[in-house]
Amino acid sequence: MSMPGRSQEPRRRLKAPASGARGGWPPPGSRASGAARARRVPAPAVPRRVRPWPAASRDRAATERAVRAALEQGVRYRAVFLLLAGVILVIAMTNVLVGAAGLVHENGSRRLTPAEQDRYVKDEIAGRWRTWPATLVFPTELQYVGLGGAQQYARRIGMAPEVPCRAGTDTPVGTTLAEQGCRTLLRATYADQTSTFVVTVGIAVLGDEERRTAATSRLAVDDRVGVRPVAFPGTASALFGAAQRQRNAWIGVGPYIVFFTAGYADGRTREAVAPEEILHSELWPVAQSIAGRIARALGDEPSAVPQCTQGNVC
Repeated sequence: MSMPGRSQEPRRRLKAPASGARGGWPPPGSRASGAARARRVPAPAVPRRVRPWPAASRDRAATERAVRAALEQGVRYRAVFLLLAGVILVIAMTNVLVGAAGLVHENGSRRLTPAEQDRYVKDEIAGRWRTWPATLVFPTELQYVGLGGAQQYARRIGMAPEVPCRAGTDTPVGTTLAEQGCRTLLRATYADQTSTFVVTVGIAVLGDEERRTAATSRLAVDDRVGVRPVAFPGTASALFGAAQRQRNAWIGVGPYIVFFTAGYADGRTREAVAPEEILHSELWPVAQSIAGRIARALGDEPSAVPQCTQGNVC
């Protein structure tokens, strides 16, 4: 029998709500229940940021300053390098341009100055002993004026090999020549047209006209010394030696000193001939004429002197 005022349905035990639900909601097994469990998963721990030590900050700042200083220094060095390279390039280009201008100026024909023409003449004369053929230095025949004004010819007997200036002259002469830098001595022997007289001509080659002048100013005034005679066996000069020299003399021209000595072909010595006979003999005029012609040929100015650097076309 039921009690009035009470429900007739059987009593149901109320289950305790799940620990994860608030007030029994959401029901277990529902999506909301899963979401709620997911939200209750503890979040991962966040690492705490460690504050750097003051010393580490100072080291980093110093490193950054050093890097900046190195970069700035490198920039400055690069600027200096580029400046120096530019200066060097400008100087090099200037030198090239100046050299090119000079080359054009030199290669271009222009009129020679009087000093340059004089230098040309001196150089041409100074080189004749080396550039001329031997037959032009010592011609095969040389004209001279004999007694009574007759034109006669002296003939060359032979030419000697080149020798040092000391070897082909007497000691006082050779010493003076050597002191002034005498280069070499050329010699040849001539006979007059009648083969009565023999004459040896020696050409001493000095460095220039100034040295030649210095040498001649120191030569002793003595007709007994000078060039040594050159004899050739089987000819008119076979008996011509140092004792047969009657007189000695020299002529200065350009860088040359033309020595000459004369004697008799029959071998007469100086002591065997009276001085007055030598004065009135034809021997010495013949010797002077032969040596004079050789000296004049060596010292004559060239027949044509260039007017311009490239011939006569300026």
